[in-house]
Amino acid sequence: MKIERLEIADILLLTSARLGDSRGFFSETFRADTFAARGVEATFVQDNHAFSAQKGVLRGLHFQVPPHAQGKLVRCTRGAILDVGVDIRVGSPTYGRHVAVELSAANWHQLWLPPGFAHGYVTLQDDCEVVYKVTDYYAPECDRGIAWDDPALGIDWRIPVDGIILSEKDKKHPRLSDAAPAFQFVR
Repeated sequence: MKIERLEIADILLLTSARLGDSRGFFSETFRADTFAARGVEATFVQDNHAFSAQKGVLRGLHFQVPPHAQGKLVRCTRGAILDVGVDIRVGSPTYGRHVAVELSAANWHQLWLPPGFAHGYVTLQDDCEVVYKVTDYYAPECDRGIAWDDPALGIDWRIPVDGIILSEKDKKHPRLSDAAPAFQFVR
């Protein structure tokens, strides 16, 4: 498994080998010892699987506040998405900055986002499936979000605004500057 640190060092890009033959392929998509060797301790408690039928479906930007903050290991198993993590840790040198990575069934990349990051993605094709592991259970009372189109974040979603498809919930998130601080940067 290849692991790269991105522009925001706490976000990791993982690429697993696919061993194929005439029957198909096998891929090891997570190993706790490989994560630990990179200084990442993650115990996953829940797997999530999302299907989006249309190009332009945007889910995000979501996070959970403590005591149920979540780290996420995200991959796209069908189609392609632009996956985005925004640093929302007050005091972080990268506060308000983001990383955007294309994850697809073809490139087999995964993105690790630790607690303290808002997460979202947009589908770049029809019929996308996204699978992700999380480090804490879904807790509706801790569920939060920030506006996907916050101009201060400067995210290029690669889809024209009139092509974005949002849930009613995701249309109502505040800008980062208006959101209650939830995480403090600690090094």
